[in-house]
Amino acid sequence: MTDGFTGPDGATVGAASAVRPFLLTQGRVAGYASGSAIPVEAQVVATTAGIDALDRLTLERHDIIAACRWPQSVAEIAARLRLHLNVVRVLAEDLCAEGQLTVHVPRPGAARDASVLRKIIDGLRAIPDSRGVLRDSD
Repeated sequence: MTDGFTGPDGATVGAASAVRPFLLTQGRVAGYASGSAIPVEAQVVATTAGIDALDRLTLERHDIIAACRWPQSVAEIAARLRLHLNVVRVLAEDLCAEGQLTVHVPRPGAARDASVLRKIIDGLRAIPDSRGVLRDSD
């Protein structure tokens, strides 16, 4: 049994690294390109260049690209890979700047849509804490 996520194509995405989040992001809380974090509800999908670069990427970047063969939200990726949400945000923005990911930010009013907010909350609750324990739901 693996701790990773298996995508629809059967490819396995590895478990979370034990490396502290600030080391993975080099202490950044936002990527280089925009200076602001990608919204948690943003959909990201790997580009052809990203898929082609899989064998050359570091562990977390590889796992993000492998998980993004189909569009998913940043929150879903963090939950599936058991990575800190801000780590995924920063690495996703870096991958986007390198042409390996495409980010699709939903229309501005979507953040006020209760169903979208519920999906985000559910995705965030699916992310285990530092002890690997999931949060209780309402």
